[in-house]
Amino acid sequence: MRKSKLKVDVKLNVSIESNAKRKSPLIRDEKVIRHIKEDERLTVAQEAVIAKPGTRMAAILYDGMLILAMLFFVQMLLIVLGTKLLGLAGTDMKQAATLPLWYRNIVQIPAFVIILVGFYGVFWRKAGQTLGMQTWRLKTMNRDGSLLSWRQSMMRILAACLLPVVCGMIGYLIHQSVGALYFSMFIGLLFNYWFAWVNKQGLSLHDLLSNTVTMKMPKINHEGLFAGFRKK
Repeated sequence: MRKSKLKVDVKLNVSIESNAKRKSPLIRDEKVIRHIKEDERLTVAQEAVIAKPGTRMAAILYDGMLILAMLFFVQMLLIVLGTKLLGLAGTDMKQAATLPLWYRNIVQIPAFVIILVGFYGVFWRKAGQTLGMQTWRLKTMNRDGSLLSWRQSMMRILAACLLPVVCGMIGYLIHQSVGALYFSMFIGLLFNYWFAWVNKQGLSLHDLLSNTVTMKMPKINHEGLFAGFRKK
């Protein structure tokens, strides 16, 4: 499927040699000449492109493992805190079901939402990429190449959650089971990236709703995650 190009103003910091040096008759070393020719090839057509759906899902899988680890750790802390403060017996995972419903709704669920929003919000705001995105040189940004604001990060997260939540609710209403809820949410997540595959510009649904884009950066322009943090 042929996709039309989306123009995104991304400045590429490419270090190249001057034309005078390249054309200098004093350069006779074959290794030096070969190096200059390779450098010339690198400076041509090195541009950021719209990230492919498969690459983006691989980054999500990587980030998902990190988020699950953080959620598990916070879950354990909240269970211990809740059982101690409420005077309940036990402090292991089995005691989560004995915690009051109000504690789960007011404390645990909001804590999980804060972790999810904070994880993506902080990384997108500071560096434009998470740990998983760094592995595949992906970067989320505005159409003009600038990093997202907190408001834009929230909009992108909400837009990305829209389809999974809607599909999850439909699945739960039909089958009345938690398994159907999670499976339907997963189908909604896949549909986000299926949309990117059929979209002419390669944009996912949450790209369009939030007016942001995820790019695949060239190696010569990829600063890395922590370089972006150091600039702030």
